[in-house]
Amino acid sequence: MALATIGGRPVLILKEGTTRTRGEEARRINIMAARAISDAIKTTLGPKGMDKMIVDSLGDITISNDGATILEEMEVAHPAAKIMVNLAKAQDKEVGDGTTTAVVLAGELLAEAENLLNKDIHPTIIIDGYERALRFVEGELDKIAIEVDPDDLELLKKVAETSMSSKLVRGARKKLAEVVVEAVKAVEEVQGGKRVVDVDNVKIMKKKGESLDETQFIRGVVLDKEVVHRDMPKLIRDAKIALLNLSLEVKKPEIDVEIQISSPEELRAFIDQETQILREKVEKIAATGANVVFCQKGIDEVAQHFLAQKGIMAVRRVSEKDMKRLERATGGKIVNNLEDLTEDELGYAGLVEERKIGEDRMVFVEDCKNPKAVTVLLRAGADTILDEAERGLKDALYVVRNVVEDGKVCYGGGAVQIDLARKLRDYAETVGGKEQLAMEAYAAALESIPRILAENAGMDSIDVLVRLRQAHAEGKVSYGVDPVRGEIADMAELGVYDTYRGVKNSISSATETAILIIKTDDIIAAKPYEKEEKKEEKEEEKEESKFEF
Repeated sequence: MALATIGGRPVLILKEGTTRTRGEEARRINIMAARAISDAIKTTLGPKGMDKMIVDSLGDITISNDGATILEEMEVAHPAAKIMVNLAKAQDKEVGDGTTTAVVLAGELLAEAENLLNKDIHPTIIIDGYERALRFVEGELDKIAIEVDPDDLELLKKVAETSMSSKLVRGARKKLAEVVVEAVKAVEEVQGGKRVVDVDNVKIMKKKGESLDETQFIRGVVLDKEVVHRDMPKLIRDAKIALLNLSLEVKKPEIDVEIQISSPEELRAFIDQETQILREKVEKIAATGANVVFCQKGIDEVAQHFLAQKGIMAVRRVSEKDMKRLERATGGKIVNNLEDLTEDELGYAGLVEERKIGEDRMVFVEDCKNPKAVTVLLRAGADTILDEAERGLKDALYVVRNVVEDGKVCYGGGAVQIDLARKLRDYAETVGGKEQLAMEAYAAALESIPRILAENAGMDSIDVLVRLRQAHAEGKVSYGVDPVRGEIADMAELGVYDTYRGVKNSISSATETAILIIKTDDIIAAKPYEKEEKKEEKEEEKEESKFEF
């Protein structure tokens, strides 16, 4: 309970049970919690990074080295640690990759800040130095970023391979990189003179069985559904597709209605009328020339029978998201009223076929003319591998999208961070004062990326940093860490690239997060809600026990 005094009399300010930590202690606790999160995923960075196994409260196991996934699965309690988790989520949402880099960099910035705080440098000076360093680094990054052709497929494949080189799927990264580039280029559009890629238009369908090398790219949509009636055709070429957001069933009244039938003839007439309604609906569909129907809602058994008689393939209860993908893939229009269905509203696909994949039957809509929605059928031998492969594939999709939209890349392997740190140190000397110390600390934090890459590969990190600094001082700006061969190397020759957006966002978001934590000098924590509930229960039990004899 926090108290203030007025004229010597205590005044209640905060609710009973609230805890408050102030000043240096609060800052030290926050930095310690945030660094613990950074240290937890530090060893996952790079091609030689380790995996983490997270077991949740239900016993479900997740094995991954993806920073965002690890932090999302961890049950983090401390507020400063949650800020680091939010940093990873934001990086994942904005860029799709570089989550580990962002969190590690934030942790290193806090570690450097802690050293300065221990030398009695005021937090405000550190914050000003970090903000000034960030502005300088962002400006330099714009200068050293490499302009590329978004239609250079080979370069896009190299970027995709780089993003997957630290994932479980690295053994099949060449095959998957080809699939990713095909998928991104298929859904690419030009809006307002700019290239735009909506990754949601690339559907990833996971099916256990086979190997990662059997992963397929489908120029269309794959549905985890079956054809609704056994007498319907299972394969249709030159498909004319009707997309219906309505039910092919007799509409039921909104209120309860009772119908009195006094003879078998009246019952027959009632059934015949329902049958006729469904027959007319099917006739309207057939009259448009449609031979495939995808329905977002239900299809009555009688309607299924009539559709089968007409030789029309039908799939029911397709999700809204898949219906929109079908619309973009086939060029058709989703119809909400059967009266609006015309030949012009139909979509087209060269092939619609039901196939058995593993133990399940699926419907493939392929060979669309100019599909703006496509599917990657991802295969692997186990569910755990499938899940991790999906995460790696999504990261690759996002990084290729970033390059296509931005038209810029940076050298990977820590090369860009070393170059920025070198230039920042030179700039810091012109600033002078205590801010120079903060800016030099910022440069040291940037160098932590190649240093950790080297450490995770079992290399001598000090030797690596010295050699990289020398190489960059000689103008070899593309030199970085090659963890696979255990030496420094030319990233341009190896084809190792990071996305401009990923590097810029990781540096800016990590800096902002570090500043936020450094700036906080007061922690006011309310009493946990669960503990209050337990206290109330105990008090109720005590009250009840008074009346027991």
